[in-house]
Amino acid sequence: MLHHKVVAASVSELVQLGPQPVPYAPASGPLIDTFGRTHSDLRISVTDRCNIRCFYCMPEAGAEFAPVSELLSFDEITRFVSIALLLGIDKIRLTGGEPLLRPNLPALISELGELSGIRDLALTTNAVLLAKSAQDLFDAGLRRLNIHLDTLDRERFRTITRRDDLARVLAGIDRAQAAGFKRIKLNAVAIKGLTEPDVIPLVRFARDRNMEVRFIEFMPLDAQHLWSLDRVLTADNMIAMLTREFGPLTPVPDSDPRAPATEYRFGDGQRVGFIASVSRPFCLNCNRLRLTSDGKLRNCLFARDETDIKVALRSQDPAAALEPLIRSVVWQKWAGHEISRSSFVAPQRPMYSIGG
Repeated sequence: MLHHKVVAASVSELVQLGPQPVPYAPASGPLIDTFGRTHSDLRISVTDRCNIRCFYCMPEAGAEFAPVSELLSFDEITRFVSIALLLGIDKIRLTGGEPLLRPNLPALISELGELSGIRDLALTTNAVLLAKSAQDLFDAGLRRLNIHLDTLDRERFRTITRRDDLARVLAGIDRAQAAGFKRIKLNAVAIKGLTEPDVIPLVRFARDRNMEVRFIEFMPLDAQHLWSLDRVLTADNMIAMLTREFGPLTPVPDSDPRAPATEYRFGDGQRVGFIASVSRPFCLNCNRLRLTSDGKLRNCLFARDETDIKVALRSQDPAAALEPLIRSVVWQKWAGHEISRSSFVAPQRPMYSIGG
């Protein structure tokens, strides 16, 4: 009865409600939490290693990685996904670290593609290694890419990533399009005092290549704790910049209100998106779970707790062991991250360890 009341609650009631001390999760039905949010999106990190060192994600040196022996195998990932699909998960995104550092990744994509019930399978990559793997990924059945690219300026790229790999990223984008990828989005982290000059060039670059940029507000997930609220280049700031350059932007009605990005349409119909986690939190619509490369299930990017699923996954009856575990993790999800409040506490894991 409890979750039926919460489902009917208004947004204002949900904000006031806060996380509830409920004793157990429903044993059947959709993956629902105490706020009525149904979960259908699973982000899976296949590695915590990365070949660049973005300052808002990783330290320049001394990053700590999980031993390779502790990473979930492809068979284990596929087994977990097959069980999650039975509970209502239908959208899978592979992330890292940099997922293309995981050897033989196309094999995992092929394995996942054979499962019944996946509505959408995507990969997030920094594209440094994409030129040599794009065709194999496409041939394995992958059709959607999100490519991380904050700037088209070589020096700013080096400042952000601490690597001189912009040319390789651009070559990867070209190769992916040549391989047949038609659904490519660019993800760009927006940082005040640094990336303002990149907003318009990135949009032009994407428009010229029939891609879409999604600007992501700088979030407190860096390993060196460099984040501060005054370094957030907000969605409103960027919309104003783009309006001056391209004319008015029209909000696109939500095709999926649970999606993290708010989309706008230019006068010619092309789009740009904003993931405004700081200035426009979308926690009350969140439908996402995250599985780390070392087998920890998290119900929020900013969660301070996580659940190890390896023992259940490796048991004699993983479906019976995992279902109540997954349901419990979803049921315990909080109202939201509270980034802009004094009560906010950053997660112990940095972004590269959690998974993008």
